[in-house]
Amino acid sequence: MGPKKVDTKEFELPETIFVRDIENRVIQGIVLQCLAKINGITLTEGNFIDNILGRDSLEGIKGIHAEQDNKKQCVSIKVDVNVCYGVSIPDKAEEIQSKVAKEVTKLTGLHVSCIHVVFKNIVPENEMKKISDILHAHSRRDPTAEILISSKAEEEYTDDF
Repeated sequence: MGPKKVDTKEFELPETIFVRDIENRVIQGIVLQCLAKINGITLTEGNFIDNILGRDSLEGIKGIHAEQDNKKQCVSIKVDVNVCYGVSIPDKAEEIQSKVAKEVTKLTGLHVSCIHVVFKNIVPENEMKKISDILHAHSRRDPTAEILISSKAEEEYTDDF
């Protein structure tokens, strides 16, 4: 018997598999940027200066939780916010949900299966104005400052005890 002929098709490379992983911190960052553009709300927890400087905790941005389902290529998001007194909560929830879903889908390609908005507290209008003024002043100096939504109204420090 002569040498056996080998089918060259056996040597062809199999199809390449492309994998894309998106860490939850990326989704949290997208949600944070989106929330920074929505008037009448603040996040409930976290110091965003620490977050930007990388001094935050391992769980990511407090008040924004993302859970991915890799099999279904979708993400579920929970956002804890404070709302300004006088703002319609159902309208604000719908605004948050539609803007976040659109932005996350556009930037990640993931389907947003759920956006759960939890309104934790009411912020008086004068406190919301203070936050807005501080953010506006910072954003003129530093464009990234717009995402520095305080967890609580900025505290005023004095020497009085």
